[in-house]
Amino acid sequence: MKKKHYLTMFAGLMAMGLSMAQAQNPECMTNLSIYAEHAKVKNYDAAYEPWKMVYESCPDINKANFSYGERILKHKIKNTSGADKDGFIQDCLELFDNSLKYFPSKYSKAEVIIDKVLLRYEHKMISNDEIYAELGTAFTDDRTNFKNPRALYLYFSSLVDLHGEGKKELQEVFDVYDDVTEKVEEENKKLTASLQKLLAKEDAGTALTSKEKRRLKAYTTNSESYGKIATSIDSKLGALADCGNLIPLYEKSFEAKKTDVNWVKRAVGRMFSKECTDDPMFQKLFEAQIALDPSADAYLYGGTLKQKAGDNKGAIADFNKAVELETDPYRKSNILYKIATTVRRSSKSQARSYAQKAINANASNGKAYLLIANLYASSANACGTTPFEKRAIYWKAADMARKAGRVDPSLSGRANKSAASYAAKAPTKEMIFNSGMAGKTVTFSCWVGGSVKVPNL
Repeated sequence: MKKKHYLTMFAGLMAMGLSMAQAQNPECMTNLSIYAEHAKVKNYDAAYEPWKMVYESCPDINKANFSYGERILKHKIKNTSGADKDGFIQDCLELFDNSLKYFPSKYSKAEVIIDKVLLRYEHKMISNDEIYAELGTAFTDDRTNFKNPRALYLYFSSLVDLHGEGKKELQEVFDVYDDVTEKVEEENKKLTASLQKLLAKEDAGTALTSKEKRRLKAYTTNSESYGKIATSIDSKLGALADCGNLIPLYEKSFEAKKTDVNWVKRAVGRMFSKECTDDPMFQKLFEAQIALDPSADAYLYGGTLKQKAGDNKGAIADFNKAVELETDPYRKSNILYKIATTVRRSSKSQARSYAQKAINANASNGKAYLLIANLYASSANACGTTPFEKRAIYWKAADMARKAGRVDPSLSGRANKSAASYAAKAPTKEMIFNSGMAGKTVTFSCWVGGSVKVPNL
């Protein structure tokens, strides 16, 4: 009861404070109402003067001073030139700083730094050194709120450019790459988890509310943005992460870093993902990881080495041990997916089994759906006795690819491209007509199993 009483008193004092502010600044309140109405209909020129009066006289009277103020100033920046434009840019930079000063609970350090860097970047007023330093501060000091996909890319891209100029070491490029990609994965994980709840409701036949539909659209759009940025980050890294660069770097740093568990795990993971596992350095790093942290990932790598040595039984035992050790569903799903990609060359059915387990652990694992789609497509010649039956498998592959983009929109670019490619290889309308199979079912007797319904004409 005492806590409730204090909250009531606090709310009363806040209301009293606002009333006093309104009484002391009637002109501010009047102009606030005027500029807000103009800004709502995007009449920013008319909003500018009343907004400026309120912002300069009563900056803390309402958050609208900053949310609408940014729109008003960016309109001015876009529609002016020369000294006037430079002045509005400086006003906007100051606005970002003051947003955190007057409304610290509504704005974060990372957001403010990002907004300032992006504005200066758009108008060619900032160097790569400044971009990297300032975004690095934002990422280090306020990682939680560093969510802007474009800023994540710019942070990494500026570093790669600085490395190209001989100003930064390759190890720093890899360290920041790991940090940024982990952040992208972290944010997309949250989005796909929220998305999955809505998809499950939709799949169960329950209609989504208008609010849920808006959320579904927002989750999908934001996930797609992270997917595009992830692709751009990988492209920017490019050949810097090939075996020819990785191996000598790790050979050079191993003695100094071999007790740094984070460095060792990242090095092993990168060599694994780049398929540098045949080099003795991978074995050396793997043994260091086993000594420091005999985790699920370590057994995954150990299984890979055994498989390469022809010990398939030992490999499967290690793979299963990796799955058994991991308790987090998301990480377990990723390990199962990695196992699926590793065994696909020796057994497609086994690869599908692990990929399906990955989906069972995390329904949003779109990569697992894409892998299954590829496994189906690569089995076309083995799944059917007639050309029509062999090509029908592509319908099944296309369906799996579409599911990948649906559960994880960050993969929608790849998923849509794959689905379109598979669909183009499926029987044509002419083939369906000539075969008389429209609306009928094709059953697969190969390892794929199951069936697919032929579209009606």
